[in-house]
Amino acid sequence: MIELIRTNDAVTISFVESLLRDAGIEYLVADRNMSIMEGSLGVLPRRVLVAPDQAEAARRLLADAGVTGSGEAG
Repeated sequence: MIELIRTNDAVTISFVESLLRDAGIEYLVADRNMSIMEGSLGVLPRRVLVAPDQAEAARRLLADAGVTGSGEAG
């Protein structure tokens, strides 16, 4: 899997998930449940991953939506 974005912003993660789902691109949000380990502080970033063959399309989709690699909308 290829990492598209790494952020601790839940709104950005939700937005990216929506974009990918609507485009039919399969994805995985890694480290989503790490908040249990960290005490729900939201310090540890979550990662959105896609298959290598869908990475370029996913990157274009995020760029068109103004989402940068750091998780900030632009």
